[in-house]
Amino acid sequence: MQFTQLGRSGLTVSRICLGTLTFGDPAWRSWTLGEEAARPFFRRALEAGVNFFDTADAYSMGASEEVTGKLLREMAPLDEIVIASKVCLPMGKGPNMSGLSRKHVVQGCEASLRRLGVEAIDLYQIHRFDPKTPIDETLAALDMLVRQGKVRYLGASAGAAWELARALYSADRHGWARFVSMQNHYNLAYREEEREMIPLCLVEGVGVIPFSPLARGMLARRRGDAGTARAAADPLLRERYGQYGDDGVVDALWRVADARGCTSAEVALAWLLGKPGVVAPIVGATRLEHLDVALRAVDVTLSAEEIQALEAPYRPHPVHH
Repeated sequence: MQFTQLGRSGLTVSRICLGTLTFGDPAWRSWTLGEEAARPFFRRALEAGVNFFDTADAYSMGASEEVTGKLLREMAPLDEIVIASKVCLPMGKGPNMSGLSRKHVVQGCEASLRRLGVEAIDLYQIHRFDPKTPIDETLAALDMLVRQGKVRYLGASAGAAWELARALYSADRHGWARFVSMQNHYNLAYREEEREMIPLCLVEGVGVIPFSPLARGMLARRRGDAGTARAAADPLLRERYGQYGDDGVVDALWRVADARGCTSAEVALAWLLGKPGVVAPIVGATRLEHLDVALRAVDVTLSAEEIQALEAPYRPHPVHH
C-alpha cells in the first residue's frame, strides 16, 4: 500500500479509503451487509495496509458506525487507523435531528463516538453544507469539538467551490480549525469538479477524497452488462450517468483496460489516483473482488497517451454534488 498526507495536514492515510456505506443493517437497504458479512472486507483491507475508513451517522441510521467501530477495534491497532465519519443528514423526524446547527453537530458527534466506541473521530466531516444554518455557527461548533479532543481533523463533503471557499475564509478569520479535506463527486465520467473545486483545493491545501470513483459501478462493467444488486436499485445511477457522452467514456476505458490486460475499474481508479490533489478515492464494496481491484489500482501507472485517450470522449454534465 502507498500512503500520502491528507492535504496540507500532517495526517498520513492510505491511497485507498474503504467506504462503509455498504456495511451496517441489511434491513436498511437490500444490498447492505451485516457485521459478519462485512468482516472479510475489513480483514482484507487491513491486511493490504489500508488505514483509512469512511463512514457516516446516516449510513444504516447508525449501524454502519457500529459495525465499523466494532470490527476496527477488534481487528486493528486504532493508533494507526484513521476513522472518518460525517454529520448533517437526517437521523430522525424531529426538526433538530438534521442539519449543521450547533445542537445537531455536537449531539451528532457525541452519538457517533458512542456508536464507534472511540474517544475521538480522526476526520469529522459535514455531509452536506446547510443553507439554513450560518456557516460561522457550524464552524464554531466543529472547532469546539476539536478543542475538546473529540475530533482531530475536519472535512467537508458534497458542496460548491464557493461554499468551501467561504468556510475556509471564515475559519481563517476567526482562528478556527479549518477543513483539511473535501469528499466530492469526481470520477472519469463526472469531471465538473475540475472547473472550480479541484483548483480551489490545490491552492488551499485541501485533500480531495472522491466518492463514487467508479460512477456508481458504471465504470466497472461493459455497456449492457448486468450490475450488482445495489446498481439495480440505484435511482441516482440512472439520473447521473448513462447520458452526456458517457458511453464514449466507457468504451475508451475498456479499450485501455483490454490493451493492458486488466479491469476497467483498475484503470478508472488509476486515472483518479493520478489527478492533482486526489489523496484517496473512497471505494465501496459488496464483493471482495471489488476491494481487490481497488487495491491493485494503486500500482497502476497510466501513460500520457492512455490518459489522453480516456479523457477525450468526456462531455460536460449538469452539476451533481
